[in-house]
Amino acid sequence: EVYKRELPIIASGHLTTVGASKSDAVREIYIGTLDAFPASRFPPADYIALGHIHRAQVVGGCEHIRYSGSPIPLSFDETGKNKSVNLVTFANGCLTDVTPLIVPVTQPLAVLKGDFASISAQLNQWQNNDQQPSAWLDIEVTSDEYMHDIQRKIQAQTETLPVEVLLVRRSRAQRDRILAGAQRETLSELQVEDVFARRLALETLEATQQQRLEQLFNETLHSLNGEDRL
Repeated sequence: EVYKRELPIIASGHLTTVGASKSDAVREIYIGTLDAFPASRFPPADYIALGHIHRAQVVGGCEHIRYSGSPIPLSFDETGKNKSVNLVTFANGCLTDVTPLIVPVTQPLAVLKGDFASISAQLNQWQNNDQQPSAWLDIEVTSDEYMHDIQRKIQAQTETLPVEVLLVRRSRAQRDRILAGAQRETLSELQVEDVFARRLALETLEATQQQRLEQLFNETLHSLNGEDRL
């Protein structure tokens, strides 16, 4: 009697399919020479559960082929997107329903963009807020204004806020403009400190890392200046 039961055929795989919507944290993987597998090439099955893509989605318009997505955000570009797991129901061996179950948010994420004044204003939303756990922040500076100490300014403002700044970066457009401007200048027009500060501004570093590099640079510069006077 057990062998006469109509059981569903369920397949699973960890791969990228043609047309799947990716996020920044997804790494490229290949099947032979294929970077994406066509949905039409999957074998017959009642349900195909796929992994690797972080966003929940149906593949190729086929309701029985799905990515459930990652249960938690794995990059800041997934901020604000619902995360879920799928409750899959079968009857007589056939798929009857797929119900996404939303996963509660346990770690708040936020992305702040703008010039320093705008970012400072956005940070005010956490004033007088005892949110736990602290929100993780990705801050993108879009201003053309040159501020070599912007990370230190942001760190000072967030010290008493229930946030943890994981990333402070300049927008790609701004980095390109800084590089273009630097190419029009000669080294003879710049102080040594300016060259170091501008190069450091192009890096994505934690505040403690930046402070340590600045300290080492100043110590080295002071040492060299001392040798010049001998």
